[in-house]
Amino acid sequence: MKGIPLVDALGLRPKALRTRTTLLVLAALVAGLTLACVLLLRDAGARTATLLPAGSDAIVVLDMSASIDTDTYSRIGLTLADLARSRARIGLVVFSDQAYEALPPGVPSSTLSPLVGYFTLPKQVGGAAPAFPPNPWVRTFSAGTRISAGLEVAHGLALAGRGRRPTVVLISDLDDSPSDLPRLTGIVLAYRRDRIPLEVVALNPSLSDETFFTKLLGAQAATHIVSAANPLSPPREHTTAPFPWTAVLAAIATLAALAALLAASARLTLPEALQ
Repeated sequence: MKGIPLVDALGLRPKALRTRTTLLVLAALVAGLTLACVLLLRDAGARTATLLPAGSDAIVVLDMSASIDTDTYSRIGLTLADLARSRARIGLVVFSDQAYEALPPGVPSSTLSPLVGYFTLPKQVGGAAPAFPPNPWVRTFSAGTRISAGLEVAHGLALAGRGRRPTVVLISDLDDSPSDLPRLTGIVLAYRRDRIPLEVVALNPSLSDETFFTKLLGAQAATHIVSAANPLSPPREHTTAPFPWTAVLAAIATLAALAALLAASARLTLPEALQ
């Protein structure tokens, strides 16, 4: 059946063209949104290993005392690089026998990226062995070790912050001055009392120092202390991209509009001569 001839078929031609154009536009929108959903879903499935719980901020407490040597620099660089990629808001406290706030809490984690270079060996050029670039602390700041000093500054910053309290990440060889141990014990207990998460990245610690911190951190120490011998372990894995709900809902709405248009529009076939 070729269709029913109509006397005023020519008058229906603009409506037919408009309907066809609308259907083509909706079909193109559906195809584009489908492609966008596929790409976004692929990224949403990507996961990353990080020291931080998903969605948390951080205050990094970096040990730059004289006991930190180049044997542990690469581990520091890996940790800072991991934190820089975390997309969290961070702060930075640097300590030796005293401590200071190097970066205020709340700056983008990418702010740590320039520091990574100080703890990363450059590529070898010629026959000379590569060496770590001189960092800003080694000559004028590095001295004895008072871990309590760095943790106290970070504790105050965490309490002073508004909203969620950040995770404090201590990067140290844990080789604290014996005279500082009572004060260190007190500040770690204050972290537990105030429910401020504390992660420890241990830089080749001695067995006695690691044992001391394990006891100090309590029953969950195994989830807090990250050994330099096993970088970024135990990591937390979380998705780096959210589920693309906006694109999915837009695709559903477009499909619904297309279905409604098709349901409301009876198929009209024009004679070939009029098309």
